[in-house]
Amino acid sequence: GICPRLPATEFADVTAEMYPPQTKLYYKCDPGYDRKAGAYLGIQCKSEQQGAVWKYKQFKCIDEKNLSSTAPTRELELIQKPEREARSLAPQKQEDISESKQKDFCGPPKTIPHASIRLPQQHYVGQVLHFKCQTGYDKRHPTFGSRTCKEVNGKIIWTPLDMRCTNDS
Repeated sequence: GICPRLPATEFADVTAEMYPPQTKLYYKCDPGYDRKAGAYLGIQCKSEQQGAVWKYKQFKCIDEKNLSSTAPTRELELIQKPEREARSLAPQKQEDISESKQKDFCGPPKTIPHASIRLPQQHYVGQVLHFKCQTGYDKRHPTFGSRTCKEVNGKIIWTPLDMRCTNDS
């Protein structure tokens, strides 16, 4: 199921380590770089027999100065391997709940040179988001927490966040 809109959390950075299937993420080229013509910025987490995996399209951020030139671009994809790919390929023991649960989620997407990733606009049940107060707004404990999107009695909700980022002492 699709989660409701995420309540705004002021002065906090949000990250995620695992993404449920269906999740779509988009890369964004860093300033001074642009995507290669026709390259699709999006990736999607898909559920497959061996577990959840990211489906990538060929995507590359190129220095804007080189966009107009006809010089061949260096192939950067060869050295970019997902750091945590090995974990999903390891044989799974069915009795270990946490391991089999991780199989159903995509880990962090692979890094692409000169690109960053945006958090999804739409979240799905099972998504866990981690919040951490930005520097200067972390005067009151706790300064970090998490919210989970889950289904409770047929209703999809975000769990409450037990932190508030403020710069008062």
